[in-house]
Amino acid sequence: MVECDVSLGHWHGASPTGWAKSWWIEWRPKYPSDSLITIQRCRSTINLLVMPSDNTPTPAFKRILLKLSGEALMGDDAYGINPLVIDRIVQEVKDVHALGVQIGIVIGGGNIFRGIAPSATGMDRATADYMGMLATVMNALALADAMRRAGLVARVQTALTINQVAEPYVRGKALRYLEEDKIVIFGAGTGNPFFTTDTAAALRGREINADLVLKATKVDGVYTADPMKDKTATRYSSLTFDEAIVKNLKVMDATALALCRDQQLRLNVFSIFKPGALKRVVCGEDEGTTVTC
Repeated sequence: MVECDVSLGHWHGASPTGWAKSWWIEWRPKYPSDSLITIQRCRSTINLLVMPSDNTPTPAFKRILLKLSGEALMGDDAYGINPLVIDRIVQEVKDVHALGVQIGIVIGGGNIFRGIAPSATGMDRATADYMGMLATVMNALALADAMRRAGLVARVQTALTINQVAEPYVRGKALRYLEEDKIVIFGAGTGNPFFTTDTAAALRGREINADLVLKATKVDGVYTADPMKDKTATRYSSLTFDEAIVKNLKVMDATALALCRDQQLRLNVFSIFKPGALKRVVCGEDEGTTVTC
């Protein structure tokens, strides 16, 4: 018998019922000079299906598109990015990523500049919208950096070409990043004025074949009225896109809702400030408001 060293490699892949882990094992003589037997260096592959334990939630969706508003990054501040808030949001995303879910993110820029804000009064609308797109790029970079600190790998792609800052949006590369378990953050909206980041979320969600588009808000779903002003307002557990449009429920802007409806994209509106809400939505629990065709 010859004593050997064994090396165990890393895994990759996924399965709808668990995690398909592809391992490689390599062995070689520990003391080759002391042995009269030559053992050829070998490598074998073992494919394992590792099932989640009973207490590990199973995601109902494999790939999601998360729409974050710029205001969500402010917290209680009047302007800009609150470091504690962005770190907490990243932790929520990290918890979902740990389940094996592929994540794309579209982020707004309202915490810095919004094209339809009072500060843009008197400006050419297209110019103001382009300024708002640049604000979303700033937020995307801040979010990616926060993810780096949290141990996540994120890539920023922008609809505007800013090569020194981020790579341009290329659908094929975005899909490859997602398949490599990287988080993709889409900045600069659609790259066109007069379109909101809600519309960008619907567009990118369809382009990356997301199973679910999530809109993160300050309230835990869609209500019959503004819950901050009307205490009798009740939350919808589910809606159709036509109901949301006809009742003018402000789920998303009409263009984004129509795009989701026409492309049969499932939508969920939930509160990003409610701990664990993102994970519960992804795991198929009754959280927020689901909007379908």
